[in-house]
Amino acid sequence: MGEFKVHRVRFFDYMPSAIRAMAFNSRTERLAVARADGAVEIFNFSDNYYQEKVIPGRDGRAVEALCWVGQRLFSAGLNGEITEYDLENLKPQYVIEAYGGPIWTISCNNQGTHLAVGCEDGTVKLFEILKEKIQFQRNLDRQKSRIISLSWHPSGAQIAAGMMDMIRIFDTETGRATHRLLVERGVGASKSREVVVWSIAFLSNNTIVSGDSAGKVQIWDGLMGTLVRTHLVTKWDVLVLAVSQDESSLIAGTSEGTIVQFQFLSSTVDRQDRDHEWVRTRTFKNHSHDVKALALTDTAVVSGGMDTQLVVHPLLDKVEKNTQEAAQRKIAFPHRSLVGCAKKAGLLLFQFPDHLELWRLGESDGNGKPGDSLTVKRKPEKLLQLKRKGEDHICCSALSPCGGWLVYSTVSSVRLYKLQHNNNISVNKVSKLPKELRSVHQLCFSADSSKLFASSSQSSVVVVALNQLECKYLQTLRHKSDSRQPIHLLSPSDDGKWLAAANTDCQIHVYNLHKMKLHCSVPVYSSCPTAVAIHPTTNNLISVHADQQIFEFSLQQKEYTEWSRKLQKQGLHGLWLKRDTPVTSVGFNPKNPTHIILNDTFMFCIIDQSLPLPESSTILYNQMTLRSLPAPERTRQSHAFKICKNFQHVLSMSLLDDLSLVVVERPLLDVMAQLPPPVRQKKFAT
Repeated sequence: MGEFKVHRVRFFDYMPSAIRAMAFNSRTERLAVARADGAVEIFNFSDNYYQEKVIPGRDGRAVEALCWVGQRLFSAGLNGEITEYDLENLKPQYVIEAYGGPIWTISCNNQGTHLAVGCEDGTVKLFEILKEKIQFQRNLDRQKSRIISLSWHPSGAQIAAGMMDMIRIFDTETGRATHRLLVERGVGASKSREVVVWSIAFLSNNTIVSGDSAGKVQIWDGLMGTLVRTHLVTKWDVLVLAVSQDESSLIAGTSEGTIVQFQFLSSTVDRQDRDHEWVRTRTFKNHSHDVKALALTDTAVVSGGMDTQLVVHPLLDKVEKNTQEAAQRKIAFPHRSLVGCAKKAGLLLFQFPDHLELWRLGESDGNGKPGDSLTVKRKPEKLLQLKRKGEDHICCSALSPCGGWLVYSTVSSVRLYKLQHNNNISVNKVSKLPKELRSVHQLCFSADSSKLFASSSQSSVVVVALNQLECKYLQTLRHKSDSRQPIHLLSPSDDGKWLAAANTDCQIHVYNLHKMKLHCSVPVYSSCPTAVAIHPTTNNLISVHADQQIFEFSLQQKEYTEWSRKLQKQGLHGLWLKRDTPVTSVGFNPKNPTHIILNDTFMFCIIDQSLPLPESSTILYNQMTLRSLPAPERTRQSHAFKICKNFQHVLSMSLLDDLSLVVVERPLLDVMAQLPPPVRQKKFAT
């Protein structure tokens, strides 16, 4: 497999933000997730749950609710604003003030013509959805209490609104409140406290389902305005509800971390509709803290909350057993790197939403046997903490291989710094940047640190030359397809001739940097690339995709290589394809050109192209077994995939120029230790 001296880095104090809201688009199979810091993430559920887009947050933008209208995404928050997002340029497209104080909820009618928002001042405001924007239409009858939750009737003729101690039903045509449903308070001491209707669902048969702060899920008759059934599901709050598309299933998320499922089942053998009732059927415990957001897809329950993890829990009656779909997934870390590495200088750059940290790696004393922990001669040192300017959060950053340049971008500006390392570190901001460097999605430097590449709007790449304390615009590289989707991966070749750029339309374009034009486009594969790199000696492009497939494309021949064709013909090992975290980096070993180095969150892999590919019947994870075998037997049983699972929760992996490996880990227990205490802690025998 090869031996490396490993820098095991655990001083990146990355802390994911809590999940506040989510919205699932069943047509496009996209899930939008809003975080407490205002960031919005888009996951593609049809492409192995890949996190394909991230819209960075902004100070003061607290997103309380999300809503899809076709392929348009809207959010509302406690700053009193409604935001529509530009999903091509990964930023807010426009912001509208609702003039009703903080907004607690946003909801769209089934027809996709109107948005309703619930405000602090007791109004439900209707906005008409136009082609380019939204326009205020009217207020419904003002109430004395803030509007906490909203749900449209599928016909669009009525809206149910949850507030303090009651539910109101409004006629959207007249704006009048037609029914008032009083929600009873809890028992005992909690009877003096107002009950908050946190979530509400209005079904097509005029049933209203509510979840409240007294721990109740209540079923109401919306025509008569009467209570049908009460389910007490927790001693704490029911924070969120979600209903399946066919309205046969309902889930409720609580502040103790449990999710309760209800199903609309027949109570008699006749199975007539009037004999159906909502029956509590399952309870899931996938979270340690409040469940703040829920979505119900055709096959799974998707949940998120205070513990920051996105959990996809399959419904076993909807999926085939012992398949990949039947496995539960927990997405704890981003599917992109937040760590930059200066391979020549031995420096690391850590990206946080509001600042950057620059660290120098430590040094060890002497050599040791494989598996030994070496004594640290010089401890890692924090050289610099750079606070961002403005209110927009950092969306991307990069550190040059020589360690002499540092750059970061927000949605509104790019800032470039020249670093000098003497006894102390000095930082000089480059004052004049080309006007083409405005809003970028991805940044990287050339291998010799002489050029900066920035992915810009309409899937283009801006190339800038760096020289002492100035930078000069060279060219904007454009492809020939009509895709406008953002570039999420950039990878230059070591010889400075090629640049590979991948976008979220699953396209990979390769540019010739000597001629400053498009060289070729790789045939489009149906799954999004998660990592790309160009081999330093063969100039072959290696791409790994969200469905775990691996391709090798020759830039000289403009076709897939023989090894790649052989791999696709034979097929990858079943255990490799079942992995549930994407490969986030591809690297190469200069000492051995046949080695390709890959990593995901839970493993580090070296693919040796000189060895045979593993058959489906062979053991994939065979490193420990091979060690115990004699040399001739070891050679006969070895295959191309050498997998190491010694590292867990890996955020980044890089091979330095001195051939030492840098592994940045963020143990999940360290993240959990920084969370506030849960409302309920599990005790023995309870």
